[in-house]
Amino acid sequence: MPTAKAPLPNAIEVSGLSVVFGEGTARNVAVDRASFAVPKGGSFGLVGESGSGKTTVIRAIAGLIRDWTGGIAIEGRDLGHSRDRGFYRTVQMVFQDPYASLHPRHTVDRTLSEPLMLHGFDRVEERIEEGLDAVGLGSDFRFRYPHQLSGGQRQRVAIARTLMLEPEILLLDEPTSALDVSVQAEVLNLLADLRAKRGLTFLLVSHDLAVVAHMCDRIAVMKEGEIVETLDVDAMRRMEPREDYTRRLLRASLGYVSEEVE
Repeated sequence: MPTAKAPLPNAIEVSGLSVVFGEGTARNVAVDRASFAVPKGGSFGLVGESGSGKTTVIRAIAGLIRDWTGGIAIEGRDLGHSRDRGFYRTVQMVFQDPYASLHPRHTVDRTLSEPLMLHGFDRVEERIEEGLDAVGLGSDFRFRYPHQLSGGQRQRVAIARTLMLEPEILLLDEPTSALDVSVQAEVLNLLADLRAKRGLTFLLVSHDLAVVAHMCDRIAVMKEGEIVETLDVDAMRRMEPREDYTRRLLRASLGYVSEEVE
């Protein structure tokens, strides 16, 4: 009989993750034993109110917070508290504020070329052109500075920068919340297209349930550092959460109390 194939490892696996800031009376448990998994090619959302711990989770995965306990694995490989170059070839992060994530004195060309040269890529100029095309910006933008770009254009440059190393996983920290409403949908559609074309895995942090419903397959709802519920986006759309807290979030996102959640 044919031998059964071993299941592929999850792209991201977080198990019992805890993050504590401060000591004594100033001690704050920002994340309390959070666990979830994101399959390869999937899109998973972390949602909750401000201060719920969702951004802390994604920053711990990215290596921006080192004081954590529990387990974090990327494609079956357990991570320690530091990150090597191999990690950043696999995982890249898009930050919330495109005004802060781009160096004001660096041209778009320098912003995109630096990671390529740091990691020893060839065809630098060609890759920059390809990266700009991939995010809907032409070569005309290559030698502009951030102050010469709109917010949406800056975020497109930030996304292009993440693509330079050909990662398999993108960590998205509120990628459109700092943008005008008129361009939010454009950036979200760009990200969705990139995921489909490149087979990317997404972990998205957002307080906006409409964004999560558009981008994700599954979500974890966080409250005061804990994951209180994990559910399919389809169940969220049908207003079928198990937990009262999730129900309240859904009500707030709709702006009215639906009869379906009474």
